[in-house]
Amino acid sequence: MPDIAIIGAGPTGLIAAERLSARGHGVTVYDQMPSPGRKFLMAGRGGLNLTHSEPPDAFLRRYLPATPMMARALDGFPQHALTAWCEGLGQPVFTGSSGRVFPRAMKAAPLLRAWLRRLDDQGVRFAARHRWRGWDSAGALCFASPLGEVHATPRATLLALGGASWPRLGSDGGWVPALRDAGLRIAPLRASNCGVCVAWSEVFTARFEGTPLKRIALSVGGQAVRGEAMITRDGLEGGAVYALSGPIRAALDKAVPAVLHVDLRPDIGRAALAARTDGARQGRSLGNFLRQSANLPPVAIGLVQEALHASVAHETLSDLIKALPVAVTRTQPVARAISTAGGIETDELDEHLMLRRRPGVFAAGEMVNWDAPTGGYLLQACFSLGVLAAEGIARILETDPHGGAG
Repeated sequence: MPDIAIIGAGPTGLIAAERLSARGHGVTVYDQMPSPGRKFLMAGRGGLNLTHSEPPDAFLRRYLPATPMMARALDGFPQHALTAWCEGLGQPVFTGSSGRVFPRAMKAAPLLRAWLRRLDDQGVRFAARHRWRGWDSAGALCFASPLGEVHATPRATLLALGGASWPRLGSDGGWVPALRDAGLRIAPLRASNCGVCVAWSEVFTARFEGTPLKRIALSVGGQAVRGEAMITRDGLEGGAVYALSGPIRAALDKAVPAVLHVDLRPDIGRAALAARTDGARQGRSLGNFLRQSANLPPVAIGLVQEALHASVAHETLSDLIKALPVAVTRTQPVARAISTAGGIETDELDEHLMLRRRPGVFAAGEMVNWDAPTGGYLLQACFSLGVLAAEGIARILETDPHGGAG
């Protein structure tokens, strides 16, 4: 049996396996997928955003509601440590104009290949197609495998099974029942960094589906963000929408629909815009008037017309342009989200990420209840939490000759 069982072959589990095997511990990584790092590879399809160059204090504020836990994790494995680790695997990095940090190759595959070679050199074993089912009556780990049920009794266990987004890549939230049966409190897994659903008219959808909204600002629940979004058949997607996932969920919890406000001209003040748009049209069509007076692109004009056709309350055109209300009926399903919020409540874990109710069992990564936007914050958290858990496992194994119960 291995010293350590790590369940989940994503970034959290793999970095923990690397740290622990480098210290001489026998590590087996179990995963239900045929090969490791499936979601990590998907994250690299559009450019692998490892972390962000933001100052540490501002960086930490991106994580809610688990700031104390993330402070410990980032202190032990900060942004510069992740970039140094990447370069140590032969993958130089660069910082983009937005502050986001990427490997120069812009892909996950070269980094993952180098990483797996290092793990192989350090003796890490992989058990593919092993789906964790919980514990048996004797406390052994139970797995369903192609060869039948498999049991393991390691000295320590790290649960790193991810959240519930992209279930076809392995993180399907199937671990929730086993941990609830073990008495742990788990916040419901909910979609984060995801699109929202809006009941557009057929006319609007037919013309503008797939059209980007550029240089806008979105606000909800007292929080605002500038960026871009994309009109979809059933709503809105894009970075500006994803950044407001948390307050959008909070607003939906209070009322359905929730109101998201769109500022179509955030670069101009309300008074200056009113001077241009709140006078007579002088025979011009609404579309021409908005294009000429407010410099709105067709999709923004379409949004204003959509609001007018729906008889949205407003006093002036400038009111609509600066705070156009969009009724959000729900978020996209968790399976279509980039990440999930919710998971194991942080007070179920000690300062080393060990489950208080099961000594010797640790949990890290997206299984734990924290949330963060895209932009490098998600991967950095998964790596940092994996390192924190590895340090906790090493502590109990190297100070206690009998270790903990897996």
